[in-house]
Amino acid sequence: MSIIVENITKLYKDQKALNNVSFSVSNPEVVGFLGPNGAGKSTMMKILTTFIKANEGSATVNGHDVISNKQAVQKSVGYLPEHNPLYLDMYVKEYLTFNSQVYNTPKTRIEEVIELTGLTPESHKKIGQLSKGYRQRVGLANALLHNPDVLILDEPTTGLDPNQLVDIRNLIKSIGKKKTIFLSTHIMQEVEAMCDRVIIINKGEIVADKTLKELREGKEQVVIVEFDYRVEDAFLLKLPKVKAVKNTYDFVYEITFSTQEDMRSYVFDFAHDNELKILQLNQKNASLESLFRELTS
Repeated sequence: MSIIVENITKLYKDQKALNNVSFSVSNPEVVGFLGPNGAGKSTMMKILTTFIKANEGSATVNGHDVISNKQAVQKSVGYLPEHNPLYLDMYVKEYLTFNSQVYNTPKTRIEEVIELTGLTPESHKKIGQLSKGYRQRVGLANALLHNPDVLILDEPTTGLDPNQLVDIRNLIKSIGKKKTIFLSTHIMQEVEAMCDRVIIINKGEIVADKTLKELREGKEQVVIVEFDYRVEDAFLLKLPKVKAVKNTYDFVYEITFSTQEDMRSYVFDFAHDNELKILQLNQKNASLESLFRELTS
């Protein structure tokens, strides 16, 4: 196991940020650490990256104890914190060169991570001139510089526009084929797009630990469809196995089906028969959303 957490408890004065937390993460695996704001996600990540100590329990990363073998943990972990700390007056290559010297990595690695994270067109600029999305890429490039076995990413997609989101998601999924990635978020769509497994934490306690495959085998599914024209809910309710229909925005509808069968073909046939154009057609994991609301409300 790349990460092993056993009975971790963390107190801030009288408040328990983490209460007897235990879990493990294998390699390679992309695990989403999901929970509402203030649930304890960032605290857990700071413990795993040796920034803070737990009051009780133990944790190891790549077999190295986070208390007794800090330096070995730091060498084997790439960390992107929620508030990405960057030197805004430094150029992208200058910043990465500075950090590569800290890690004693070869200079060729700088160009590799620049290309890997899609920074090439902006690499000649000062970090302060970059958009939020490209600053996130700089932070991710820095986390990858020393080619760590484990990546710990705290809210890696915060503040990105839709195009940047897709790029970063695809990059994380690609890296996760060979490395362990432990990422925190409170956005369920991010977990569905990137992760193999989800751990849900609420009020400092683990309340669920499931693979995405297990969650997708639930008895409900939601299909999101956007037509080119408004449709009365009553017509959509005539589709097979429909449980509910919700018009979420303009011509966008969320249709809940009480079955595991992929119902997108039925929606497509409905549109064809009624001479409607489909502008988008996606599945949404109703099981994950329902589970999250149930466990964190």
